[in-house]
Amino acid sequence: MILLVEDNEDHAMLVTLAFEDLELKYELHWVKNGSEAMDYLYQRGVYSNPENSPRPDLILLDLRLPLIDGHEVLKAVKESCDLKTIPVVILTSSENQGDITRAYSNYANSYLVKPMSSDLLVKMVDSLGEYWLKWNRHPV
Repeated sequence: MILLVEDNEDHAMLVTLAFEDLELKYELHWVKNGSEAMDYLYQRGVYSNPENSPRPDLILLDLRLPLIDGHEVLKAVKESCDLKTIPVVILTSSENQGDITRAYSNYANSYLVKPMSSDLLVKMVDSLGEYWLKWNRHPV
């Protein structure tokens, strides 16, 4: 299962379509802000039923999010004994070196800058899906 944390609906739809085109059939769950991501990951509120909020195999995380920003979500995930082994790929429009350094300092597994072209974004998502969900091995 993939957790997509993205506040831009257009970007979320492109990512969703790209994953639907992959051979690998993974469920993708989209949340629109950092607060909703934290509720999902810690199974709080509307996500309190584990059957409706399974542990993600991969988190795709934007940095510029309402309520709780992506840096704080990343930090919380990587500080949690239960969540820290989940790969977190930063998928953002920020090319700011400070953001990149901060993300890797908080143990991001990868940092990808969204291309301006929707075709290139789909291609990037296809590649990252192949790598993280097909070739990469996760701890059980």
